[in-house]
Amino acid sequence: MVSAILLAAGQSKRIGRPKLLLPFDDGIILKRTIDNLLRSKVDEVIVVLGYRAQEVKKLVADRPVKTIFNPDYPRGMSTSLITGLKLVNNRAERVMVALADQPLIGKEIYNKLVEASLNCDTGIIAPTYQAKRGNPIIFSTKYRGELLALEGDVGGQEILKRHPNDILEVAVNSGSINIDIDTEADYYSSQKLASHDRP
Repeated sequence: MVSAILLAAGQSKRIGRPKLLLPFDDGIILKRTIDNLLRSKVDEVIVVLGYRAQEVKKLVADRPVKTIFNPDYPRGMSTSLITGLKLVNNRAERVMVALADQPLIGKEIYNKLVEASLNCDTGIIAPTYQAKRGNPIIFSTKYRGELLALEGDVGGQEILKRHPNDILEVAVNSGSINIDIDTEADYYSSQKLASHDRP
C-alpha cells in the first residue's frame, strides 16, 4: 500500500496571495494536483492544511481525500510532513511526499514512481528529469522515525542526504517534477505549459 501526503499548508509568502487557490486550467491549482494524485495508483491521499485551512477544506470537500490541520504550519514544511504521517494507514509500506504547488505532474509520473517502489527493495524512490532530481519522493515506512524527527522548513530531501546508497532514481520524461509555483512568473509559465498539454 502506498499513501500520499500532499503538503498544502504553506503561506505563499513569495507570491503574496494564496497560490493554491489560484485559477489553473479548468479549476484551481490545489484541485488539479489532488485530481492527478487521485487518478494515480496511490491508495490514499492525505492533504495537510494550514494557511486558510477552513476555506481550503471546503474547496476540497467533494474529493475523496483525508484532510488534517497542522497548527504549527508557520514553523515550516517539516511540521506538515509530521502531521500528515499521523493519518497514514497502518498497512502502508510506502509513503509518497508530494507538493500541492506542482499541478503539472500527471498521473503517469505518479504511477511510474509507485510501480518502481513496489518492485524494488530500495527505501527511497526519487524521480529525475535530465539527471536532476525532483518531487515527489517515496519513502519506505522504515524511515518513519527519521521523518518524524525532521525540524524546521525542510522536507524529505534531508533524508536523501543521509542515505545516498538507499535511493532508486527513476527517470521520467517531464520536467514537471522540478516545476513548483512560488512566484507570479512561475504561475504564468505553468499556466502556459498546462494549456499546451491539453488534448
